[in-house]
Amino acid sequence: MRLTVAQATVRFLAAQFTERDGVEHRLIEGCFGIFGHGNVAGIGQALLEAEVADPAVLPYHQARNEQGMVHAAVGYARMRNRLSTLACTSSIGPGATNMVTGAALATINRLPVLLLPGDVFATRVADPVLQQLELPYAPDVTVNDTFRPVSRFFDRVWRPEQLPGALLGAMRVLTDPAETGAVTLAMPQDVQAEAFDWPAELFAKRIWHVPRAVPEPAALARAAAVIRGARRPLIVAGGGVIYSEATDALRAFAEATGIPVAETQAGKGSLPFDHPLALGAVGATGTPGANRFAREADVVIGIGTRYSDFTTASRTAFQDPGVRFVNVNVAAFDGAKHAGLPVVADARAALEALASALAGWSAPSAYREAAAAANAEWDAVVTAAYAAEHRPLPAQTEVIGAVNEVSAPRDVVLNAAGSMPGELHKLWRTRDPKGYHVEYGYSTMGYEIAAGVGVRMAVLAEEPDRDVFVLVGDGSYLMMAQELVTAVQERIKVIVVLVQNHGFASIGSLSESLGSQRFGTAYRYRSGESGRLDGGVLPVDLAANAASLGVTVVRVATVDELRAALRDAKAAPADGGPILIHVETDPLAGAPDSDSWWDVPVSETAALDTTRAARAEYERQKKAQRPLVGPDTEENDA
Repeated sequence: MRLTVAQATVRFLAAQFTERDGVEHRLIEGCFGIFGHGNVAGIGQALLEAEVADPAVLPYHQARNEQGMVHAAVGYARMRNRLSTLACTSSIGPGATNMVTGAALATINRLPVLLLPGDVFATRVADPVLQQLELPYAPDVTVNDTFRPVSRFFDRVWRPEQLPGALLGAMRVLTDPAETGAVTLAMPQDVQAEAFDWPAELFAKRIWHVPRAVPEPAALARAAAVIRGARRPLIVAGGGVIYSEATDALRAFAEATGIPVAETQAGKGSLPFDHPLALGAVGATGTPGANRFAREADVVIGIGTRYSDFTTASRTAFQDPGVRFVNVNVAAFDGAKHAGLPVVADARAALEALASALAGWSAPSAYREAAAAANAEWDAVVTAAYAAEHRPLPAQTEVIGAVNEVSAPRDVVLNAAGSMPGELHKLWRTRDPKGYHVEYGYSTMGYEIAAGVGVRMAVLAEEPDRDVFVLVGDGSYLMMAQELVTAVQERIKVIVVLVQNHGFASIGSLSESLGSQRFGTAYRYRSGESGRLDGGVLPVDLAANAASLGVTVVRVATVDELRAALRDAKAAPADGGPILIHVETDPLAGAPDSDSWWDVPVSETAALDTTRAARAEYERQKKAQRPLVGPDTEENDA
């Protein structure tokens, strides 16, 4: 079949499928793109031909920012439990490097996304082309080499003959739960348009089987023995529980063994919030109850978690002198963390095998009762935070409470950066495994709106009534709101709650705790008197900005008005396009404390009294930090 490299790429992608548990999914469900001279005549022309032939096979979606379209693809992939994703194509130069942040986010969060950036001329006949980086010592290096450290697979297709191997390698990584992340195929612009005779079998339907790796019997036996010897075991549920659809298996395992469950950001929703063994969030943004159980745990069973510093409270969360870790993960890299006993397996398969191996064993009944008491105690705190009645401006916790109250159990709340991830982790009452979507691996400002579009796209075909609530602060909105135009264009209903607090509230609070007096975190005029940014509030109207993009905008001033606006938004047509609700909150109204710590170094010397006091507190907290590098043996316990 004589096709260009770009045409062959598009035809190949349209024929790729995944399968798990007997259910098939299209692997690449569509392609976002912004066109320039580096891809318009190659990938752009190929997508046009595909759309003319059948718009449903590999639909094209018009993005407004290259980083934003990667965020949308990542949100889509996460909602689909990594079994489907979207491709993203850009031109050469800045269009390509705009995608690097999205690539890093995908790889850090172990989420598949396919990137097709345009590149320089392979022939070098016209060097230097527009936007080409020239390195006199390395003419084969282009700006696309910046994708290498943030991609799980990278290749540059210098010749048509290289395309089949590059495509097959890319699909292998996209569909491997242990290896997945950003996959980058750099496409020189002249090669994209070059024709070649391809074997027809390259374009045949190809099914990539996503395995449920079972635990090695010896590793399973060792893990069961460690758990049987535990007096105070604790499960830390991570994103792997959600992606492997293991929530039912986790619930059955917890109920059979009496082991309470704490959740990471990616794992939130592993148990419903009101389950008596659900301790909720753990770590620096966790609940006091979960962190108390973590401090006292003698065996920590990590399931699908990569143990970020927020999860471990910068390695201060687990304080039992002989604490041991049993780490269930599809990736051996994550399974070996904290000198733990690795069980390299799919989360669901491992939980089912562990349940069988531990049949008849259970933690003491008093331990179960203590977990249930901690759950009830924290639920009362959440109720109070939801109804804080803070004046004159509402607290952010009240906004979260209103959204939680109005949203349906299977609706999705989405966020990524600022003060809201911590408050959501602690306070959001999750009722469905896919109802909570907070990106906290890279915590990228600007992720929220674009990813909300991707999540909504992922649910439209099968669950059009499943609404997506995007919570975004003014700082994150200003970073990236352009994909609202894509939502208008595609009539994608996302309900955006824009929380205006006139600055970087999260970093302001952190700055104050570190003795830096909220420096540089408020949006203010430069004062003519002090020469500093401490003048009046800026007259920026983000609601008007959203309205100018074609978005339906509602301004509210009180929590009651917010609830009414949310209910109206819920009732709006599924194809009515985006709705933005603007509410102003008090940036100084805090959330309930986590009784935990996060390691952010404080200046060792300082002229400011506030910084010196913060340094003293920092040194006190550092004393609780543990290396967690000892061998996992009974002898080590002694």
